[in-house]
Amino acid sequence: QVQLVESGGGLVQAGGSLRLSCTASGLTFATSSLGWFRQAPGKEREGVSYIKWHGDTTAYADSVKGRFTISRDNAKRTVYLQMRSLNAEDTAMYYCAAVVVDGSRPLDRRSYQYWGQGTQVTVSS
Repeated sequence: QVQLVESGGGLVQAGGSLRLSCTASGLTFATSSLGWFRQAPGKEREGVSYIKWHGDTTAYADSVKGRFTISRDNAKRTVYLQMRSLNAEDTAMYYCAAVVVDGSRPLDRRSYQYWGQGTQVTVSS
């Protein structure tokens, strides 16, 4: 019954910004930690960002640090990924994921139980 639904993807020119959203149902959102992942053509799915259930602990991949910001709104049961200064290397399908019990590797896809179906981000150069 758990569902994660991403939205906000689209086509954007290099240097532009997008905000992705992921709304969850069927789980206790306020006590679940969340992550954003992405998968580009021909590449493995990689961790982009993470936010702990209490919201004070975050993590970012080196490739997006300083450009992307993760946040959450428990009342809306939504996690966001604000992306700025986008470049062609950011082109990928972006997925949100949730886990009830944190593991030791927050940017590892194997740490997560639940996944959305993704939203496509395409950056034109």
